[in-house]
Amino acid sequence: MITSRFGKVLLAAGMFAASLSASAQTGPFQFHAISPCRIADTRSGFGGIMTAGVTRDFTVQGVCGIPSGAAAVVVNVTVVGPTQLGFLTLYPSNLANPPLVATLTFNAGEPALGNGAIVPLKSTTPDLRAVYGIGGGSATTHVVIDATGYFQ
Repeated sequence: MITSRFGKVLLAAGMFAASLSASAQTGPFQFHAISPCRIADTRSGFGGIMTAGVTRDFTVQGVCGIPSGAAAVVVNVTVVGPTQLGFLTLYPSNLANPPLVATLTFNAGEPALGNGAIVPLKSTTPDLRAVYGIGGGSATTHVVIDATGYFQ
């Protein structure tokens, strides 16, 4: 038993943190970690290099041990060699328009630049959509998507 005034405060803070941690585990979705696994790499298939302004759909459920019914995926998305500065947005493939947020922003000529994200999924496959956005003109980039977990 800690008897100092500061010790009691720390003990109370520790119990508060433990209760928050426990409540964070009881939500509508549970997180499941997986060994990092490649979902897509446009350098070797998956529709080839992406062109700016053209959406591309990918299948996540059923790949890398991610089950059907997964609500969201935890990914590391990487652009490789974009020819123009811009952004990449990942979102569920049932949305007609991409959300007004970028999953990753980058400069032209980046050899490779990645970012982690949690992305909701459409309930049926293909369930994940990507779009490469730029200010104007035409451009291309390769995209690599690696999964590290999912929510179900």
